[in-house]
Amino acid sequence: MAKRVHQPREDAEFDFILRMSKVPVLAYFTGAWPKAIEACRVMDLVVGGIADDYTGRVTAVRTDITRCPAATERYGITGAPSYVLLKEGEAVAHGTGPMTIAEVRELLDGHL
Repeated sequence: MAKRVHQPREDAEFDFILRMSKVPVLAYFTGAWPKAIEACRVMDLVVGGIADDYTGRVTAVRTDITRCPAATERYGITGAPSYVLLKEGEAVAHGTGPMTIAEVRELLDGHL
């Protein structure tokens, strides 16, 4: 996982990151149940690459749905991996399931 990917331990920390980010936030929601683990591990690499490639343009946040239940509910997350691109706290794009780096770039590029 790239050092540029934030990993909040609770909802308050997630909300702090949102408030402090001067650029859009790519919130990447993960889960630790058996069916989600492998897909989330693969997406860690994709999101890490995005965080490196979009430095200064996007804040990447890896969000464990069990540690941040309020954020999970607020953005309607029902499975992992899921993605929400947030501008000033408002969801402007969503994605669900394993995605290629090209698909994540497409999700971002239309809103940056």
